[in-house]
Amino acid sequence: MPVSIRDVALRAGVSVGTVSNVLNRPDEVSADSVDRVSRAIEDLGYVRNDAARKLRAGVSTTVGFVVLDGQNPFYNDVVRGAEDEATKHGIAILYGNTDEDLGREKLYLDLFEEQQVRGLLIAPYGDVTARLQRLRARGIAAVLVDRFSGDGRFSSVSVDSVVGGRMAVEHLIEGGRRHIAFVGGPFDIRQVNDRLAGARVAAENAAVPVEVEVVATAAMTVEDGVAAGARIIARPRREWPDALFAANDLLALGLLQSLVVDGRMLVPHDIAIIGFDDIPFAAAAAVPLSSIRQPSRMIGRTALRIVLEEAADSESIARQTVFQPELVVRASTLPR
Repeated sequence: MPVSIRDVALRAGVSVGTVSNVLNRPDEVSADSVDRVSRAIEDLGYVRNDAARKLRAGVSTTVGFVVLDGQNPFYNDVVRGAEDEATKHGIAILYGNTDEDLGREKLYLDLFEEQQVRGLLIAPYGDVTARLQRLRARGIAAVLVDRFSGDGRFSSVSVDSVVGGRMAVEHLIEGGRRHIAFVGGPFDIRQVNDRLAGARVAAENAAVPVEVEVVATAAMTVEDGVAAGARIIARPRREWPDALFAANDLLALGLLQSLVVDGRMLVPHDIAIIGFDDIPFAAAAAVPLSSIRQPSRMIGRTALRIVLEEAADSESIARQTVFQPELVVRASTLPR
């Protein structure tokens, strides 16, 4: 069992109140009592539970962070950015991965509510508006991450995915591509819909006819990318697209893997590939992958700052922080 403050008091031969004073107000305690309590703490290996102490005082030292895909290095970088900022404020991040599962999302929301975290950062899978309103009513601030708050009721930190989708397809069109397959899903994820919407805007605005078809995936993993690539390769050659726009880099890497292994469609000569996020693995791929970059760590740092500000001021007005994406061109989309 962990050593308690009562154990320390018993060993030192003083009251629990004296031990508390030594820990919190040593200048109000005699030197003899400080010495006895200090020796007891050292002998017993007592570790002060600052988190519990601050929670009793109504100030938690933790922020919960719920992400929808813990396998995606993009979210790992976002969390890292939040951790970097949290360290400056003496805050710890409690992290939960929902893996695009509504049940797991609810589980983590329940857990962080029970833990009475100071604030919550969430990259949601489902519609969490009602739940976040309940958290707010209990005094827990919440900020959406990688998701724009359409109704403005909650602060959000995101990248303009519609603009990113448009930039990706405009780049492919400039490279001479005319039959573009958008690979992504599930479409319950807002970002997937936004990136497809941007792709369609680019095609509609093009000076030449451009087709954008959809190749749906069950998830946005490397494995789903490989499977989607296999389905595309299985078509008659006349139906092959000449470019692929993947909803994230993991899908793009899976697509690239399937094409390289098959060998009949050369990247980028026969088919171009572009992803979204610009994770570190993109530049290190067999054919370096073009991508739409998101400022992942800045997203995390900004979201953490906002949630702490809102936790300190319940009357603060929700704000929508939208970063602009950046096109990163590599070998996978070079012109033919």
